[in-house]
Amino acid sequence: MARRSLSGVQPSGLLHLGNYFGAIRTHVARQDDAYYFIADFHALTTTHDPAVLRQNVFDVAATYLALGLDPERAVLWRQSDVPEVQELAWLLATVTGMGLLERAHSYKDKVERGISASVGLFYYPVLMAADILAFDSDVVPVGKDQVQHLEMTRDMAQSFNARYGEVFKLPKVELGVPEPVPGIDGAKMSKSYDNHIPIFPASRKALKKRVMAIKTDSTPMEDPKDPDTCTVFALYALFADAAQQAEMRAKYAGGDYGYGHAKLELLELIEAHFADARTRYAEFEKHPDRVEEILRAGAERARPVARAVLDRARAACGLA
Repeated sequence: MARRSLSGVQPSGLLHLGNYFGAIRTHVARQDDAYYFIADFHALTTTHDPAVLRQNVFDVAATYLALGLDPERAVLWRQSDVPEVQELAWLLATVTGMGLLERAHSYKDKVERGISASVGLFYYPVLMAADILAFDSDVVPVGKDQVQHLEMTRDMAQSFNARYGEVFKLPKVELGVPEPVPGIDGAKMSKSYDNHIPIFPASRKALKKRVMAIKTDSTPMEDPKDPDTCTVFALYALFADAAQQAEMRAKYAGGDYGYGHAKLELLELIEAHFADARTRYAEFEKHPDRVEEILRAGAERARPVARAVLDRARAACGLA
């Protein structure tokens, strides 16, 4: 029996290599009976420009579709098009203790970074729990930074079930890539840190500028270099096969091979890897109505599932 997988994607701008290797590649590979939503309600806690939000939602959807997500196999929709989740979130909120939300690492981290401490930001884990529980998810693939939210989801579901009976299925956590993808500064790749490399940059020139900006040490070109401490090689290894990696290691060890040469080889691999997808993405940019149709069709498939779960929860609470 197939396991239902669910993941949400925050529309926070053009997706980058960290998103691709950390989540998108796995999502596309395991898309049968998979539910993927674009979390535009969640994005309102940090994105306050309507035009930017709409563009970001389009970018996420077009990127997933260009990279191989088949809307006939997986369900892709915009979070705000399934209002049942909002009502379910309120029902969960009535059994959720303040102390649980106050322990959320994500809330504390965002406030420390200067994001306004709104009720929505504080309430974020409840809405996330509703997103997950509304679709009877079996597994939720996440990175290490999201594990706590999944644990909170299970806590909320268990509290509700303890009070009203077995209404919610308890989803399991499935960890994604164990090591984060490095950004151009060597730290975890993140758009927030402006150290990212976009999957679909505006041009080859823009992509080359980001790749050539990868930080390296000051080892002279003629000297041997250590690939295991080099961010350029770490990114190259994500795209290269075993033979290509071995060849690059030999070049590093042999000397007379500069980091600039390695960056150019990385650039070529990135361009080749996404070439076909880039063409498909450009087509979606020309015909955004196609993306909108897919998102609306996805919501039409997602809503009956969420409605059934909500009806179970309403009946258990005694709501008509």
